[in-house]
Amino acid sequence: MTALSKSRNLITDKGSNGRKMKQLLFMGILCTFMLFIVYRTTNYQHHHTKMETRLNPFNTEKGSTDAISRVNYLPHGIVQARSDLELRPLWFTSSASKIEVSSHRNLLAIPVGIKQKENVNAIVQKFLSGNFTIMLFHYDSNVDGWQDLEWSNKAIHIIAENQTKWWFAKRFLHPDVVSTYDYIFIWDEDLGVANFHPGRYLKIMKAEGLEISQPALDPDSLEIHHKITIRKRSKKFHRRIYDNRGSVRCSDASQGPPCTGWVEGMAPVFSRSAWHCAWHLIQNDLVHGWGMDMKLGYCAQGDRTKKVGVIDSEYIVHQGVQTLGGASSRKVKNNVLEEPVQKRRSPAVDVRSEIRRQSTLELQVFKQRWEKAAREDKEWVDPYMRNQKLIPLRR
Repeated sequence: MTALSKSRNLITDKGSNGRKMKQLLFMGILCTFMLFIVYRTTNYQHHHTKMETRLNPFNTEKGSTDAISRVNYLPHGIVQARSDLELRPLWFTSSASKIEVSSHRNLLAIPVGIKQKENVNAIVQKFLSGNFTIMLFHYDSNVDGWQDLEWSNKAIHIIAENQTKWWFAKRFLHPDVVSTYDYIFIWDEDLGVANFHPGRYLKIMKAEGLEISQPALDPDSLEIHHKITIRKRSKKFHRRIYDNRGSVRCSDASQGPPCTGWVEGMAPVFSRSAWHCAWHLIQNDLVHGWGMDMKLGYCAQGDRTKKVGVIDSEYIVHQGVQTLGGASSRKVKNNVLEEPVQKRRSPAVDVRSEIRRQSTLELQVFKQRWEKAAREDKEWVDPYMRNQKLIPLRR
């Protein structure tokens, strides 16, 4: 009986060990399968991230992830992540059956009103010979008044009542749309260009390695807000100014605006790479853009003291015409400021004062957003580590 019991126990132990071996084998296979699934998932996510970056490298919005992932349902070869602003014919004749690649390598975008038609025409005429795409932002909704100009039907016209240059730029100059252009001019409409040539200007910009620039202002301009923008007659271009007067002292030790690394918002010129960055700096709801000029140097694709400059040999005149929002309701007569006539039940509004008040408010909001973003982004390091006082960007 004892031998029989031992035999039975031995058989039981062998059976138990067999089951354990089978369980271990099953667990091993299961673990291997799980590891394979993890590997495939991780590998897919890696390739997905690479594709997402390649298809939309400048998109930083978290909410756009789902939209980008939908592109992955398309075959790779059909995906076109970029566009341009070139006009296309509705059909091609037999002699022009092949679609020609556009030679327009640069873009000029201007907010315009019909009252400045003559001056805008003078500006555009300068740029047409340089194969520029012309884009007009009509803030007064008057497009028909431009149709008699020969170049008007070849320009891009966008209408939005009483909107600013930066409002238009944020919505219609997305980096992926303008990525085919080497340089982007975002100018005001009240600039005199008698002494400006875009071809010579860009030649200097390229030769000096400038990513962000502006033409210098003629000293006789009606509006000059910052000394760094004034033309230096003996120079081709300059990157900084020297000034020992006033509250801001500018010397070789100065590393930021308004002494160096700065351009004004009336006539900036961006390289493609610089605009990719600057577009993201524009705040969607802060339409006047005040304060943004002081931060543009961060988009200079390197040291702002070297990559940002003012070109003196090709200069402009700032006429200082206040157009957006209409003229002020107050008038000057015999050097005396007259108060507007008050109509019953219709109090007059000083439009320019209201715009300036809103701009000042937006400046404070922009400053607060910058400080908050810099404080909360633990991985971002300020390359300049200097706190500069924001100076308003004036239209």
